[in-house]
Amino acid sequence: MPKSKRNRPVTLSKTKKKPGLERKGKVVTDIKDAVEHYANAYVFTYDNMRNQKLKDLREQLKSSSRIFLAGKKVMQIALGRSHADEAKTGLHKLSKFLQGDTGLFFTNLPRDDVERLFREFEEHDFARTGSIATETVELKEGPLEQFTHEMEPFLRKQGMPVRLNKGAVELVADHIVCEEGKPISPEAAQTLRLLGMQMATFRLYLVCWWSSDDFEVYKEGLAQLRAEADDSS
Repeated sequence: MPKSKRNRPVTLSKTKKKPGLERKGKVVTDIKDAVEHYANAYVFTYDNMRNQKLKDLREQLKSSSRIFLAGKKVMQIALGRSHADEAKTGLHKLSKFLQGDTGLFFTNLPRDDVERLFREFEEHDFARTGSIATETVELKEGPLEQFTHEMEPFLRKQGMPVRLNKGAVELVADHIVCEEGKPISPEAAQTLRLLGMQMATFRLYLVCWWSSDDFEVYKEGLAQLRAEADDSS
């Protein structure tokens, strides 16, 4: 005999929101709050992102500014994507530049100070696999005095033609670690780190600026954004 629908149990507890939706909702709220508290908003792009370096910059500027790196659609929703839904007049103009590797920078700092900060910001680090070598690195045949004998097996695994000669690591032939303009292999990235050679530079570029009575696009930042789009296509 079929069960009566009237006897079916009903769950009265509330359905929990998904964590992802809660995070996105908080980002939208935080951006809208930043719109109210800061006089200027910028879209920026970057090269060779380093999370810890960005965290340090956030800490340095926390008294005057706020940085957001989030999903592009989430940031666009917070700003508004048209005149009809923008958080403040003209703010929707920023949204169309939120593409690729971009973020939002809200601040009360004078514009000259912001431009100088972004222009001078530069943090060097070791290159990661797949990044483009900025120079050719070639090791010549002979002793590698910077490496101890315990490292010889590891160096061979990195593709280096090495041997132990009287307890010293020796390169038996010239070896090219990486070539300028070409992607860095996993082995090359490890070797460059061992050599102490930093080929990556974390940089920031302003793409555009908004204030309540003005809007401007930065040519250098826009060119960088377009170059990134071309590389990824």
